[in-house]
Amino acid sequence: MKKVGAWETLEIKNDFLFAKVMSDKEICKALLEKLLQIQIQDIAYLDQQKTIDVEKDAKSVRLDVYVEDGNRVFDLEMQTTDKKDLPWRSRYYQGIIDLNTIEKGESYKKLKESYIIFICTFDPFKGGRAQYSFENLCLEDSALKLKDGARKIFFNAKDYMHADQEDVREFLKYVNGEESDNPFVKEIQAKVERAKLNEEWRREYMTLWMRDQENQEIGREEGREEGREEERRKIIIKMLEQGFSDEQIVLLCDTSKDEIKICREMETARI
Repeated sequence: MKKVGAWETLEIKNDFLFAKVMSDKEICKALLEKLLQIQIQDIAYLDQQKTIDVEKDAKSVRLDVYVEDGNRVFDLEMQTTDKKDLPWRSRYYQGIIDLNTIEKGESYKKLKESYIIFICTFDPFKGGRAQYSFENLCLEDSALKLKDGARKIFFNAKDYMHADQEDVREFLKYVNGEESDNPFVKEIQAKVERAKLNEEWRREYMTLWMRDQENQEIGREEGREEGREEERRKIIIKMLEQGFSDEQIVLLCDTSKDEIKICREMETARI
């Protein structure tokens, strides 16, 4: 019996698998049209999990699906963890994409119309809506739009039943882990199953997964080391208060005179 691994059990809500499914140009185009209720002539190019680096010291971003259609840019993100930072993330993504789409010296009017789209498995704004759409408005006159071409849309798969459009409702239902007989969803589901048969994609995913596991373990180890260091320094400070000599502390705490000096300064600052 074949052992079922992480790759075989992935669902569309996994960002890696979602990006691979969206590499089908027609499916990606159709999903964007249904989610945004707009017509798209053609997808000029499509990058999966595109990384944008603007400056050496600036925070880079890895976008799940980055699509350009003429004078419009679409960023599709699958989000399964509520880190309470989506408004700020969407703002940062917007700025990074703008910097990526305009050349130095060009007119600001060259900026492309942009859509930042988060498909969430949770309700990001706790309002019970299936969709939250934002664009810049005048606070003194809500009928006055800034018309800067920037839009941010958040979909909530958890409350899919409140979506107005059937295709959107059924897609969000599928993202939520439920079955759907919707033809468009069935097409996506078939693409998911075909994607899982792609051995190259499986190896790529497992490589990234193992790398993430290693990074998490490194982070945990660094955290444990920081905890041990903090505890050791508390003991050193107590020993200094009790009059232990530097030599005694070095032997008993397996430390150095440099660290003892740091602890002595910490003790002085605290006083």
